[in-house]
Amino acid sequence: MKKLFVTGLLIFSALNVIGQAKNQIKFTAKIDNRNSDTLVIKGRNNFKQVIPIDKKGIFAATFEAPKGFYMFSDGTESSNIYLKPDSEVNLTMNAKEFDETIVYKGKGVNESNFLAQQSLKDEKFQNEAFAKEAAEFTSLLENKKKTDFENLEKSDLDPEFKTALKMSFESFNQYAVQEYERTANARKMVGKPSPQFDYENFKGGKTKLSDLKGKYVYIDLWATWCAPCRAEIPYLQKIEEKYHGKNIEFVSISIDKAKDNEKWKKFVTDKKLGGVQLFADKDWESEFVVNYGVMGIPRFILLDPNGNIVSSDATRPSDPKLQDQLNTLLN
Repeated sequence: MKKLFVTGLLIFSALNVIGQAKNQIKFTAKIDNRNSDTLVIKGRNNFKQVIPIDKKGIFAATFEAPKGFYMFSDGTESSNIYLKPDSEVNLTMNAKEFDETIVYKGKGVNESNFLAQQSLKDEKFQNEAFAKEAAEFTSLLENKKKTDFENLEKSDLDPEFKTALKMSFESFNQYAVQEYERTANARKMVGKPSPQFDYENFKGGKTKLSDLKGKYVYIDLWATWCAPCRAEIPYLQKIEEKYHGKNIEFVSISIDKAKDNEKWKKFVTDKKLGGVQLFADKDWESEFVVNYGVMGIPRFILLDPNGNIVSSDATRPSDPKLQDQLNTLLN
């Protein structure tokens, strides 16, 4: 799933916990096709609650936490949750359809269900609106904003939660406009020659983009500190293995800071990363990164054998649609 923005993440990053007093929370989760044997709930002020799975296949814990916004993660994906005093939270979901299947039952869970549904609405908006012309996009965004506020106002939710959500809706709109402009610019780059690079190769020396001419090139812009980047690595490794010997090169370009060069080398060695492993010269300010307008990672780029851009914001390795595209191009 490719997410434009997660409302709860906006709130989580912008606000402290709403309450100060710690309240007891009872939490259980039943997760099909789980990615890990532990769940982790994180919050402000370094709050962290690790919940291991028990012999019955249930994640269960009782802990104290101030009222407010939190994020839970299964090690691969994450979502948002709102904890209230004396909540009894029972989560069910299928990790293969992470956001689409989240359901909370129990006491004090209405706000968390609202966040889960809002995340799906935001994704649907991205999928439908970002391909539209500017005028239609603006109209759809205005309609979304109006509907979001109306649904929130008529809901019977915690007043402090509603205040925070209103702030996040405003931030979402600002971000959506910026993201639409970035996406529109990315579409304009299709078919044009790619910006060039000449970066340090993990195996020694330097590698230029022009060295790879004659092959399709799938580029992964990432960093060792980026959790979503690391989550894509196992999928990328499987893709590399499947298309080994085909007319395609897989290039990973780290935008770690220069001081972390040795950390990058160790990571590549420890994780046995394949493909062409490169290290950008000026992290976020590297000319290649700037020319593509990269504002977040991971970012994937697909080029044709002539060095022209097939997609400046390509499908992620974890999305089965990438293999469909590569099968069409390479067979």
